[in-house]
Amino acid sequence: VLNLPKATAHRLCAKLEARGYLLKRIDGKSYQPGNRLFDVAVGVLASSRFGATRRAILTELSEKVGETCNIAYPDGLYMAYSDRVETKAPLRLQFPIGMRVPLYCTASGKLYLSTLQKSRRKAVIKKLKLEAHAKNTITNPEILLAEIDNIERQQVSIDNQELYDDVVAIAVPIKDKRGRYYSSLAIQAPASRISINHSERYLPLLREAANDLAMLAEDE
Repeated sequence: VLNLPKATAHRLCAKLEARGYLLKRIDGKSYQPGNRLFDVAVGVLASSRFGATRRAILTELSEKVGETCNIAYPDGLYMAYSDRVETKAPLRLQFPIGMRVPLYCTASGKLYLSTLQKSRRKAVIKKLKLEAHAKNTITNPEILLAEIDNIERQQVSIDNQELYDDVVAIAVPIKDKRGRYYSSLAIQAPASRISINHSERYLPLLREAANDLAMLAEDE
């Protein structure tokens, strides 16, 4: 597109990779956005003229479900929170914007893993150190892969006390107009207030908000 000599293009990409803006794919032949580019993108979205509308969507969702909701995006082997609205309930969970949490034991992270090609999914999980963070953390790679396959089919991910005891979360994808995942929308709550067995009651509200956020991102 830029009509640059191939050697020049390779040199520029290598510099961008070294500075964290690009990340070489597993095949070694192409690149994907790096952590610093994700940070730039999140910063632009957070400060955009649509920031108030995005917060309004999150606030409305939080009020409807009565719980905290957040948006998280992939950041290497972690998920990072880019926006969050806290519940008005006195008992709440504190996850500040910018906080990073593991991929394999969070609803948003497992949802992201389910969007990867199966070969890449296995490669990523192989590199993860599956440590137990809570009583239900999945530390067996085969069980985790089966869980992620199920998430891919259902397009919903659940953290049933896998990162913290007594904390549950439900996440759905936010997709662009071509159907590609770019972030996760989730609600979080103490297990005493949300029953995972009745998670379907929250899905219409989550998916409606995810669709509204996706349409907003297209306008941005």
